[in-house]
Amino acid sequence: MDLSLIQKDILITLISLYQQKSHSIKGEDIAEVIHRNPGTVRNQMQALKAIGFVDGVPGPKGGYIPTALAYKELNLSGDEGDYDVNINRNGKIVKGAKVKEIDFITLCHPDLCHAVIKLIGSTKLFEIGDQISIGPTPVNKLVIKGEIFGMDEGEQALLISTYEMVSLPKNSIKNYMSTPLKTLANSNTLFDAIALFNAHRIHGAPIIEQGKLKGIITVSDITKAIENGLPLTTNVSIIMTKDVVEVPSSTKLFEVVHRFKEREIGRLIIVEDGKPIGIITQSDIMRVFPSL
Repeated sequence: MDLSLIQKDILITLISLYQQKSHSIKGEDIAEVIHRNPGTVRNQMQALKAIGFVDGVPGPKGGYIPTALAYKELNLSGDEGDYDVNINRNGKIVKGAKVKEIDFITLCHPDLCHAVIKLIGSTKLFEIGDQISIGPTPVNKLVIKGEIFGMDEGEQALLISTYEMVSLPKNSIKNYMSTPLKTLANSNTLFDAIALFNAHRIHGAPIIEQGKLKGIITVSDITKAIENGLPLTTNVSIIMTKDVVEVPSSTKLFEVVHRFKEREIGRLIIVEDGKPIGIITQSDIMRVFPSL
């Protein structure tokens, strides 16, 4: 069935909002996203309801939900198990838009690399000139960065000029961690920590007692302690951070990149069979992929 441009726009926006919020969507919410009059959206909803693409939910908290026929018509999947490929703008995920397909249209051109980014969601969430990043994709862990230079509202697609593409490695962090692990004990002092850092040119070390991770101390921790008047004879256990993020040695590198951004931390302790065996820092990752 051939849908009009506005009907397709409304239906895609409804599906996007429904997947995001998991409850019925009001016509006013759709109108706000696609910059249309709410009355126009309501009228089109009646037509879409009549041909079986949407169901109405009555009541003050009611609205509309997409039917399976709507997903089929737009060649979309309604499965919750699908992998979400996000779009980031200025470091923040654009809510209400996911990537459905990436097509490179000038891949063999010596000077240009343009791509068509087909969306689950509305192109009206974007503007010409937006700097965006896409990914990582589920199979090849591809991250694409580029600038939007055009849009196709009929296909709900962005046209971007790419300036960077990175494929994150699928190797585990065991291949990139620093080992053997340089550690301190609860009884070590700030002076001991400074000596360890200088000797090995590192900026942080875990505190280990009887093979168990108790905390971590960094150069920043020591600097703050000295500024607060603590002597260098102070035990590291006094100022260490106890909430240390641990990850198994089998964790993939691309997962660690996400963990660093999510937790806003600079290092992770790698464990194997419950025992700390190594450390990986943002600097380690930057050496592998300086563009991240």
